[in-house]
Amino acid sequence: MSIKKQIAKRIAELIIILIILSFLTFLLMYLAPGDPAEKRLSSQGVAITKEVLEAEQERMGLLRPFMVRYGEWFTGILHGDWGVSFKDDLPVAPKLISGLKNTTILALSSLILSLIVSIPLGIASAVKKNSVLDHIVRLLSFIGNALPNFLISVLLMYFLCIVFNLFPVVADGSIQGLCLPALSLAIPMAGRFTRQIRTEIMEQLDQEYVTGLRTRGVSEKDILIHNVFHNASGHIFTIIALQIGTLMGGSVVIETIFRWPGIGKLVMDSINARDYPTIMGFVLIMGTIYVVINFISDVLYHVLDPRV
Repeated sequence: MSIKKQIAKRIAELIIILIILSFLTFLLMYLAPGDPAEKRLSSQGVAITKEVLEAEQERMGLLRPFMVRYGEWFTGILHGDWGVSFKDDLPVAPKLISGLKNTTILALSSLILSLIVSIPLGIASAVKKNSVLDHIVRLLSFIGNALPNFLISVLLMYFLCIVFNLFPVVADGSIQGLCLPALSLAIPMAGRFTRQIRTEIMEQLDQEYVTGLRTRGVSEKDILIHNVFHNASGHIFTIIALQIGTLMGGSVVIETIFRWPGIGKLVMDSINARDYPTIMGFVLIMGTIYVVINFISDVLYHVLDPRV
């Protein structure tokens, strides 16, 4: 099968996956406990009677049949209309776009920090296998990978905000406020990347072509940069690309702790308010981002390593 046919097949599969995801998301919101209309009226301090509740449910479109509501929502999604928030009657799309922008900034910042640390440490650890440096790097990467994000957040907040007063406790969207959330995500990610890069480099160093290059007098530096790292880059890039999707949807806890105005904090507030249109939009966006990144990483993997 040619590369064009493979890409076309994957695109068709991704479209089907997203349609199924949209249906399951809407179904779960339909079956979820709690009444959004009752939650909204309670937050407004309105005395809830049967007539008032039914009128609000009718206004919010909650009394229509399931398939009618899903068809209207899905048709709106296709036309760029993501619905109106149950919480404040504002359009869902601008809220999600604003939160997604801030989450993207946080995710890319933490990814860059983790790569700055993990790539040199992973390569050095593989080259100096079983040395003191290797043992120290492996220990630190194990600790970083084992610590949960929320614990790292609390420790960073205590020492860097309270003890040394270097950063604000609550992130306000500024560069200074970005540092601690980014560090909290970058530390465990750097631990994972370091171990994975070390493994990939070690596998390449054990290949016969490395021995052949050494016998021909090629320097270790050239072998490492032009051959070993190049051959390992395909798998390393795939790991990094998939981590981007995980970061985009997995930074909810960090955004909530530091009050970073990202999409994770937005969806947590929406869950508490039973704001189903915003929650459904979040799930659909995260699913789309993840499958698209997965698709792009597969295509680039073929480009980086034509042997695949």
